[in-house]
Order: sequence, then structure tokens, then C-alpha cells
Amino acid sequence: MEEKSKNVSAENNGEKNVLNYYIKLVITFAVLALTFWLGFERGQNNSPKEIFGGSDVIKTESIEGKDSMDMTLYWNVFNKLKEKYVDADKLTTDELLYNSIRGMLAATGDPYTVFMDPKENKEFGEDIDGTFEGIGAELGMKDGILTVVSPLKDSPAEKAGLRAGDKILKVDDESTENISVDAAVSKIRGKDGTEVKLTIYRASSEEKNKEIIVTRGIIKVDSVTFEIKDNNIAYFNIVRFGDDTAIVFSKLMKQMPKDTKKVIIDLRSNPGGYLDVAIDLASLMLPNGKTVVIEEGSDGTKKNFYSRGEDQFADKKIVLLINEGSASASEILAGALKDNKDESVTLVGKKSYGKGSVQELLNLPGETSVKITVARWLTPKGEQINKKGIEPEVEVELTEEDYNNDRDPQLDKAFELLK
Repeated sequence: MEEKSKNVSAENNGEKNVLNYYIKLVITFAVLALTFWLGFERGQNNSPKEIFGGSDVIKTESIEGKDSMDMTLYWNVFNKLKEKYVDADKLTTDELLYNSIRGMLAATGDPYTVFMDPKENKEFGEDIDGTFEGIGAELGMKDGILTVVSPLKDSPAEKAGLRAGDKILKVDDESTENISVDAAVSKIRGKDGTEVKLTIYRASSEEKNKEIIVTRGIIKVDSVTFEIKDNNIAYFNIVRFGDDTAIVFSKLMKQMPKDTKKVIIDLRSNPGGYLDVAIDLASLMLPNGKTVVIEEGSDGTKKNFYSRGEDQFADKKIVLLINEGSASASEILAGALKDNKDESVTLVGKKSYGKGSVQELLNLPGETSVKITVARWLTPKGEQINKKGIEPEVEVELTEEDYNNDRDPQLDKAFELLK
């Protein structure tokens, strides 16, 4: 769309600017008041629901005694910008407000504490539901660099050659330096059939920097798949922790032959999802009352989350596959099984991603929302997950040559251990 420029005389339009300012001021204060009221009411009336890695816990907290400041400075700058800026006619109140909030959240230095405008909020909901248009890759920040957490199985990203751990340096020749994860997702996501060019850095490759063209598609992800492998080994591949994952997993478990004693659970390149689903899955494999994960708050207080215990794998030997793309809820499940079933569970692969923080998702007016990091997760034995990840007991590399020749030494090692 072509940009237009206007020369507007402050003298001729002063009264109009002042009137607009006060109208917008009243509207903005009304929105802020409504936001607070809705948040308070929802916190009072709704029961908490926690979800991980994009999860939802509705809570309220008293703001009495918190630091406060005079907001006059903010409104002065807002007014001066609308009055003086050379392209003031292109500034919308919505975008100024949205970006003000983004700047405030960016001051935390936490890439997971973010504001989502209506478009981003809709896309986030589609991600959790498992159907969307895009390349099919989970993105995160690692050491301040935009990084592929994991490409989804059979997604356009995987087919184009993207791997867990790839650093995305450019999107369509635009640098990703200082970009937020949500802004990057908006740039990379697009209509089915369109292309996006990603310039990536891959430490394991001889050609460190390379360009990858990905043709976007409609992404529909089955959260769990199951098959019986050789020697009557049950193989479950869990690719995300969505609304239906625990239900589907439970149904697939019933398809196992009754004499099955060996199980592989593949969590590789699983970026996570809902915390309560991770607890539900752990409950199918642990006795009742076992600690699944520990929540550590900002003040150091700890809260345990316990299994609801069916332990349908009590007599089974389990190999859990993890890699650099196993994150959040995947790491919770891996840590829970390892710490509680040490003798019957073996972790194989590469160290996991290390996304061990939990976000509250608060729905706001205007179809917007905010995610705020409120705690960190510890394994049942008290080990930090955040930035540390889960270490496999048996480390197995999947090399460039293996990948290119469709070999899977990590899965081969799992079969070997279960013989």
C-alpha cells in the first residue's frame, strides 16, 4: 500500500489535536479500567488451569504495596508524538498502545514474557490446537539468537532440511538480530503455497551459513502415533502436548498386546505444550502420589505437582528418546519418569533444550493476551530444567551423514537396549 505524506499546520489544527487527545485519553483510561476489572473478575470467578509452554493459569495478585509512578510522563510523550511526529497520521492508537506494552515486557529480558495482539493471539490458539498455515517449526531464543527448537514431523520445515538447533540469522534477507520470537513467527508464517527464505547457521555443518527455501503449507499435527516394532516393542511418538494428547495416548495404550514388556517413547523434537497434559501422561506411567514436577516461584517457594496414578507401565522397561528439540512439557515428562522409575527407564539421545519456565496466559480485551513468566520448573529430585535441560544417560549423536542417509542411530540404540 502506497504511503502518503501530509504537511499539517499546528496552528490551524491545534484545537483538533487537543480535542482528539482528550477523546483518546478518555477512551484509553476506560480500556485500562475495563482491563483491570475484567482481569480481577476472571481471577475471582474462574478456577486456575495451568498449561506449559504457552500455557494458561488465571491468577490474581494484590497490587497494594507495589511500586507506583506518575504516568504523566507517559501521556506527555504520547501526546507529543501524536502532535509533532512527521508521519503522525500513520500512527494508530492501537499500535502505539500495543508497542508500549511490548516495550514494557521486553524490559524483563525474558523472551517468553510477551504481549500478543489479536492476530498473534489467534495464531497462538491455532498452534495449540494443532492446525495452522506455516512452515511447521517451533522457534525459541537461545543465547539471544533466534533458534529452531524443533521442526515438526513431516512438516514443510523438516522436508526443506531445517533441524533442531539451527540458528536463523535472516528471514527473507531481513536480519533477526534483536527480533522477538513472536515477531519472527509472524514473519515466517504465511499462506499455504507461498515461500519464505531462511538464512541459517548450523554448527555441525561444514557450510556454516546456508539458505533454505521453505514452501509453507497447512500444518495438521497428530499429537501421538503408535506402532508395534520388532520383538514386540511398543513405539509411541509424542509430537506435542495438546488437548487430545493424553486421551489419544491412553486409547493407543489399549492396542498394545498384553504381553508387551518393552516400550519406546519418542519425545525428540517435541516443543511441549500443556503442563496438565504432561501430568496426565506421567500419571499413566507412575504410581499415585509421585512428584511429577516442582514449581519454583520468584520468592523461592516450591509447589509439587503429583501424579494421579494409574501406573499402567509398572511391569515395562522404557527407553525415552530426547534431543535438542525436546522442550518444556517434554522435559517435564522425561524428568518425571527418570527420577521416579530410575531402574526401568533409560534416557537416550542428546541433551534437551532447557525450556523450564512457566507462563501465565491472561486473556485481555480486544482479543489480545499476555504471557508472563511466573515460575521455573524443577525435576522431582530438585534439578533445574531451565537453561540446563535434561541429560540423557546414553548419549547418541545423529550426524549430518546419518540425517542425509535416513539413518537413526538413536532409535537403533533404543532397540539395542531393549533386547
